[in-house]
Amino acid sequence: MKEFKGKVALITGAAYGFGKEFVKQAAQRGMKIVAVDIMGEELAKVEPLARELGAEDIVTIKADVGIYEETEKVVACVMEKFGRIDLLMNNAGVAVPGAGINLPLRDWEWIVQTNFMSHIYFMRQVIPIMIKQGTHCNIMNTCSVAGVINFTGMVPYFSTKHAAVALSESTNYELQAMGADIAMGVFCPGYVQTNLDHSEWYRPERFKDENDPYYKSEEFAKGQAAAKYVIETGRPLEGFGEKVFKAIEEDQFYVLTHEEYDGMLQFQTMEKIKRKNPNLAELVAAIKGGKQ
Repeated sequence: MKEFKGKVALITGAAYGFGKEFVKQAAQRGMKIVAVDIMGEELAKVEPLARELGAEDIVTIKADVGIYEETEKVVACVMEKFGRIDLLMNNAGVAVPGAGINLPLRDWEWIVQTNFMSHIYFMRQVIPIMIKQGTHCNIMNTCSVAGVINFTGMVPYFSTKHAAVALSESTNYELQAMGADIAMGVFCPGYVQTNLDHSEWYRPERFKDENDPYYKSEEFAKGQAAAKYVIETGRPLEGFGEKVFKAIEEDQFYVLTHEEYDGMLQFQTMEKIKRKNPNLAELVAAIKGGKQ
């Protein structure tokens, strides 16, 4: 997408972190914006900021993107207000630390619905709109470096991010086969100072159970503390929005921002090519040996 001014951007997870940065970048480029988030009060603060930065028009919508009917209402609102969608940014995401076999099923379902199904919900509605428009459009899915590498500790998160990357790659091939003028992309950052460690803020009522002993366990507490540490010591958020929009401008598919994971990606890719069983000890040794 070479020209942004006057185009319509639909951005989820827009109240905090990457989503808020994407709204700011879209505003600076004079786009019309639909900003979506489950955190309504915080989302409301984004509108005046976007207008100050030059947004041609902006609409904020409180919605749970893990519910298909709510995504339908969002898309209907966009079309009623603007009549088109030029850029879709599936950015909403959550994480719950802990061993996959110990996490309550409600956490699996919450993570799957937010990190993966929401991409499907929006893409299956928005792609036909983009094709019908007959103009060049872009879709950028936030997938995380966890979508191209694997490690221990957050099995649901890694699983959904890999699924989101696979969804984007295979959809990209389908769009090419159809001759659709839609450029797909996946944003796969490492640790950045976002609000991912505060995912509990976003937990919908249907996924809450304060009586579940897991949320009072030492494992849960340690996981939350670890998440807080890696996020707070991650790279500063500033500049990532610009990097992603530069990638959109160039129709770049893979947006991998943390080069320190290249070695780990290469190591695990070679394991597959060599038909080797995944081996945690060998992976850790490779990381410590500087191959990551």
